Amino acid sequence: MAQRVAIVGAGVSGLASIKCCLEEGLKPTCFERSDDLGGLWRFTEHVEEGRASLYKSVVSNSSKEMSCYSDFPFPEDYPNYVPNAQFLEYLKMYANRFNLLECIQFKTKVCSITKCPDFTVSGRWEVVTLHEGKHESAIFDAVMVCTGFLTDPYLPLDSFPGIHAFKGQYFHSRQYKHPDIFKDKRVLVIGMGNSGTDIAVEASHLAKKVFLSTTGGAWVISRVFDSGYPWDMVFMTRFQNMLRNCLPTPIVTWLMARKMDSRFSHANYGLIPQDRTQLKEFVLNDELPGRIITGKVLIRPGIKEMKENSVLFNNSPKEEPIDIIVFATGYTFAFPFLDESVVKVEDGQASLYKYIFPAHLQKPTLAIIGLIKPLGSMIPTGETQARWAVRVLKGVSKLPPPCVMIEEVNARKENKPSWGHLCFPLWPSHKSHDQ
Repeated sequence: MAQRVAIVGAGVSGLASIKCCLEEGLKPTCFERSDDLGGLWRFTEHVEEGRASLYKSVVSNSSKEMSCYSDFPFPEDYPNYVPNAQFLEYLKMYANRFNLLECIQFKTKVCSITKCPDFTVSGRWEVVTLHEGKHESAIFDAVMVCTGFLTDPYLPLDSFPGIHAFKGQYFHSRQYKHPDIFKDKRVLVIGMGNSGTDIAVEASHLAKKVFLSTTGGAWVISRVFDSGYPWDMVFMTRFQNMLRNCLPTPIVTWLMARKMDSRFSHANYGLIPQDRTQLKEFVLNDELPGRIITGKVLIRPGIKEMKENSVLFNNSPKEEPIDIIVFATGYTFAFPFLDESVVKVEDGQASLYKYIFPAHLQKPTLAIIGLIKPLGSMIPTGETQARWAVRVLKGVSKLPPPCVMIEEVNARKENKPSWGHLCFPLWPSHKSHDQ
């Protein structure tokens, strides 16, 4: 009898996990709490609990050539960078092509996943779900968690003195949908990740004034790279990766800075990363330098104090009147349906072997897929993770002893990755792009 596998979430990683299970002869059941697939890529006008949230204008940061599933390319008539509506259509075409929909139970919330009493022998799990007000329980041989890490906003209000006295509007970037709310307003965006930069640039077309506050700076690159090619087609070749892995970190850092500054001097624009040796994802924005040089977006340091209708920046005696504050301060992550003893999350990190398997479990029958930020697209990363994880769940591939896995996890916590490793684990500093 085929092993039964519970999959939580029908986003890009969940769909890949279903397909990998089917290919290996396993029996997957995917639980999706919303009424459709797509996860992050399904735009809705209102924020849905437990699901990542998009703003209307989102376009993929990775080119279609570097973002597709391995056996299902994007349609040729799609643009190189794909708007969210077309990206969702692609995911639906993928699901239909490989008959994945019949494995998905929509409008079904996973309430709890607990070890069966005989777990040390069987490795099985009891999964309790809620569908249309009715709780159901089922036993599964293995579990794949594909919920991502963009559902729990990180909003560190205590880090901003005076925020509770502020009488204007403020919200996390997760709540942002359309730029209309910024018309003729004085806007402050805090945090210079991709979302914060996008929102600041969009606001600058309608707002009276836009400030973008950054404490750490960032390398900003355009989707259009050398000779007009998409950035990831140029930057993420095997040769480039080999070079970054072979050369000493100081040389890689110097080369990276030189390349990043070839379009415009980040120092002149107030964007130079303070710590250029620490790994931090690039910000992709085609408009930002032009908005800065024309005064439409004003780069500012961190916040010293907030007042009723204004903000005081560090190293500045002048208060700036503000109407709206957007906290683009990133996300935390948690697994509310799992006991803390199953997946340990400490200091913003999960103790996962190869970012997938809880290192301390007696049986390797639970896998976390997609809890990593690749420099490029999540689709090939999640698919590769799922392919290996399914073979481990099936028993074809073996994991090392727990002591070896735990040793690697601890070593990774102590040594932050260098530029050669183009995936970004969720370090404490990564839960906020700019804190």
